[in-house]
Order: sequence, then C-alpha cells, then structure tokens
Amino acid sequence: MQWRSILVGLVVLRLSLSCMLWLAFGLGPSWGFNFHLGFNLHKLDLLFREEKETEPRDNSWSERIHGPRYEETETTCASAGEESPKRSYLSFFDGNKDEYVRRYSSFPDTLKAKMKDMAKEMFYFGYDNYMKYAFPEDELNPIDCEGRGPDVQNPSNININDVLGNYSLTLIDTLDTLLVLGNVSEFQRAVKLVIDTVSFDKDSTVQVFEANIRILGSLISAHILLTDPKHPFGNVGFEGYDNELLHLAHDLAVRLLPAFENTSTGIPYPRVNLKNGVPPDSVNETCTAGAGSLLVEFGILSRLIGDSTFEWVARRAVRALWNLRSNETGLLGNVVNIQTGQWVGKQSGLGAGMDSFYEYLLKSYILFGEKEDYRMFTAAYESIQNHMRRGRESCNEGEGDPPLYVNVNMFSGEIMNTWIDSLQAFFPGLQVLNGDVDDAICLHAFYYAIWKRFGALPERYNWQLQAPDVLFYPLRPELVESTYLLYQATKNPFYLHVGMDILQSLEKNAKVRCGYATLHHVVDKSKEDRMESFFLSETCKYLYLLFDEDNPLHKSDNKYIFTTEGHVVPIDKRFREKQWNDDFPCEEGALTEREPATVLTLQIFQQIPEERRYTLPLKSIYMRQIDHMVGVF
Repeated sequence: MQWRSILVGLVVLRLSLSCMLWLAFGLGPSWGFNFHLGFNLHKLDLLFREEKETEPRDNSWSERIHGPRYEETETTCASAGEESPKRSYLSFFDGNKDEYVRRYSSFPDTLKAKMKDMAKEMFYFGYDNYMKYAFPEDELNPIDCEGRGPDVQNPSNININDVLGNYSLTLIDTLDTLLVLGNVSEFQRAVKLVIDTVSFDKDSTVQVFEANIRILGSLISAHILLTDPKHPFGNVGFEGYDNELLHLAHDLAVRLLPAFENTSTGIPYPRVNLKNGVPPDSVNETCTAGAGSLLVEFGILSRLIGDSTFEWVARRAVRALWNLRSNETGLLGNVVNIQTGQWVGKQSGLGAGMDSFYEYLLKSYILFGEKEDYRMFTAAYESIQNHMRRGRESCNEGEGDPPLYVNVNMFSGEIMNTWIDSLQAFFPGLQVLNGDVDDAICLHAFYYAIWKRFGALPERYNWQLQAPDVLFYPLRPELVESTYLLYQATKNPFYLHVGMDILQSLEKNAKVRCGYATLHHVVDKSKEDRMESFFLSETCKYLYLLFDEDNPLHKSDNKYIFTTEGHVVPIDKRFREKQWNDDFPCEEGALTEREPATVLTLQIFQQIPEERRYTLPLKSIYMRQIDHMVGVF
C-alpha cells in the first residue's frame, strides 16, 4: 500500500500524529509517549514536498534544542514518489479551518454586556465576602469564609509571610479596581477605612517586592486618582482628604529602605521586618525580578514628594543587575548573590524570577522618559529574541513550529529545561506595549490553547511532554492582562471570546461558598482555601475592562499604564520632571529618540492593517496547529 493511502486512512481515523508516524513510518517516539510534534511534522513534510534546494531550517523547537535528527537527502525525499504534488505538513491542520472563523470572528454587543456584568459580579462576590468575613485581615479563605493573616506560628512559611503583613492587604490592593468599576462611593469608603485602620508599624517580615507592588503601588495610584481630577475617573476626591495615602506610602517605603543597606552590590535584600529592618538571619540571595522591579513605584513616590532617595536606590539596583549580564549573550540569570554579585541561578527566561524586570525597564521609560531605561529594554529584548525564541520566524506566515520562548543558560543560550510557567503569559502584553503585535499574537495563542485544554493555566507546563509539571493555578491575571492589551491593540473579537472562556472557566472551576479559590490541581480541579489579592486587583479588573468599551480609561484623552500589579498610573509630564540633580548619571551615550508603541489604544491600533482587524488575528491553520501541539484535540 502506498504511503499516501496509509496516511489518509490514519487521518480519517483521527489517530494522534505521533501514533500515525510510529505505525506508518516506523519513526520511534523521540521524547517518550508524547513526543515533540514539530520534529515529526517536519519528517512528514519531507514525504510530500518536492525535492529542491533549500536554505538550512532552524524553525522547529526540537531542531533548536537537540540539533537536526535527519538529513535531507534526495533518497529520503524520493521515497515519497517523485510525481507527488507539493504539499506542506501544515495542510494536515487545514481541514475544518472555518470552525475557528465561525467561533471567533464576531461577538454580539448583547453578549459583551452580559460578560461585563458577569465580570462585575465576580469581583463583588469576592470583594463583598472579603469585607464581610475577612477584613481587616489580609486575605479571604473563600472555602471556610474566614480571614487569613501572616503565619506567625511558622515564620519560615514564606509562601504566606512574604505577602501577608497584617495590613489589610486585599482592601488596599483593590482600591483602584473600585474606581474602574465605577463605584466612587465604595472607593471613598475604602480609602477612609485604610486611613483609619492601617498601620505599617508591625512586627511583620515581608518580601520587599510584594510589599512594593501590592501595597505601595496601590496607595500611590489611589492617591493620584483622588487628587488629580483631570485623570480618567474625574473628581473622586472627598472633603477632608489630606494626602494620607501618600503619607502611608512614604512610611512604608522608608520601612523598606533597610533592604538596600549593607549590600555590597546595591542589590537589595529580599525581605525586611517592617519594625526592625533586615532580619539577622536574612539570606544573601534574591531573584532578578524581586530586586529589579521597584523602580516604577519608588520613582513615582520620589517625584511626588521631591525626595530622590527612593528612585536612586531602586535605579542603583537595576543598574547593578544590568552590569552583571553575560558578555556573550546579554542575558541575566534569575538568582543573584547580593554581596558577591555572583549568579546563583543561571537560568534566563521570561517567567518567575525574571518577568517584571523586563516589564519595568519599558514602563519606567514610558513614565519617566529616562533614555537609559529604554536603552536597557531594547538591548534586553534583542537578547531575548536572539537566544530564547524558538520556532518559525514569522507568527502568521511560513512553516515550522509556532514561536515560543524557552528557558536558557544565561551564558551559553543553551536550553535548560522544557517547561514554561504561567507568569510568562504576561509577555504578549509587554510585546504589545513595544509594538511587536504579531509575535504577541502567536505567544498568546499558545497560552490560550493551554487554558482551553485545562480550563486554567498550570503553574508550569512542559511543552515537550504536553503536560503540566506544576499543577496548581492561584487565579493569576497574566493571560487575562495580555488578552486585554491585545484586544485594545487589535479590536479583534477573538480576544473577547478568550475573555469569555476565562470567565466561564473561573465560574465553573474556582467559585466556592465565599469567593474564588486557588485550584490545587488543574486536571481534577481540587481546590486550596486561598484567594490571593491579585485576583481582585488584576484578574477581575482586566476581565471587566475587556468588555467595558465605554470605561473612562478608554474614553480619556489622558494616557496611562498599569503597574505589574495592575494599578492605574497616568502618564503625566510631572513624572518626567525631577526636583533634584542626578548624583548617579548614566555613563553610556545618548539614545536616539524613539517613542515605544505604547500605551493601549490608538497608537497601536493604527499599526494593525484594516483587513486584520476583523478576521482572526492568527490564521486558522496556525491556530489549529497550536491547539494540536498542546493536546486540545
């Protein structure tokens, strides 16, 4: 029987491609039972395409990782029969391609309004129950309907104690979300509660990074929105407000400053005690994101109060990390010794330990206009593209595996493992802000395929095994954030469908008696009794904004960005003005002026060709390829 007959029969039977190749061609699984699809699709392609002179191919994940596993020879190609018409392996994904167009190409206004209401109800179900059962404690246990604070019985429980400081975390983290939802009265009530009840004079040891993004960032954001009526939500201030939130932010920042003392490199300690400073048993190792993602909040605070100290220490930490990058690749590692400057963790990637470092290089430039920040970002982005990116060159054209960013050794660029983590799902949103919309579309589609398969994002997903490595999902916002930013960039209804899928999955899989619970296991959907503050401050906020076309943020003439915790910060020229002289000038040359394709809405939207705004953002054939590679079907 001819090869083609065998293949067609197997396709009709809808056997998996791995099984098809095993039976028809005798190609053993290269990576166990779930072997890598791109490698085998390329083998299949050799049987159908006409033999001709080609340039060396380097567009499949497996080729990049393990090197070529075959030789393109005339004999190999001739085995398919010289009279066979040219046919790409991608044609195997071309069947029923209209199902994607039918499903994703439109989204009625009535459905959009329904999803907007659903997102609002989701937020209030979590927020109201937090206020009823948990406040003034830090978090809500949504299954037992109880509050949660620091684990004082077990100080080493950093999973809890890094975040919870006994300072009403969820209420503070949620302040600007109330404004996004249009609830000015509850926003004002919540601000008064914070003023009346919150103190940072606590014997709590917290992570500097978490306290900065969740507490300091929210206090600053709420203060700006309270005091500046020209920004999106108008005049939401109230009589008697005397900059108390700004004073609280300043107090907290002062309590974080000891982390920057007694460190040989200027890179801060990871934790401080809010009353006593750096604990005597503190470790000398910190992650790149934790030490290098303080500049937005610290910088805004410095410029609001006219004190350079906070921006100076945060910027010194960024520069110290940047100067430790590899001379060969330009990459940074993920864990560093703050005293010696030696890399303890040599993995370079886009997820945990690295993510917001890149994010804040770009956002710091957008806010402060410091060319040094943009220079660092563009250099880092180039190194990421050169050493982490795998797959075909173009997202929406050509053959080979779809683009994917993998974890590599910072010095050699060699792959270190075959997993990606859910935090990396933020990166398409950052690519949108940088104007790289095409690449953002492809990477987002990969994470969405994982969501479709599990109804959540596992903390780590092994793309080689097509299975989760770490199974929990703590209601993280990163995929929703990128979905929202891509919708603002393209106005493509596909992203409204993605948001609807996420909303419905959360309602089905995470909703419990008093809120929404962390998924302990994305397969069996077992739960943990925890609702982290970012679920209300980010996940619900981005879902609501996705469906609320008329939100003041979208109608305002003033531009804005979100911090890494989702707090609204206006892009204001006063943040580009300093009331001090630089004592730590940049040593490198001037940067050619180039404004990044920031900040949501029109600038980016105009970059998308008219014909791409209403069709699928990614061709059906490539969507189907990604779905198959993730195991959706």
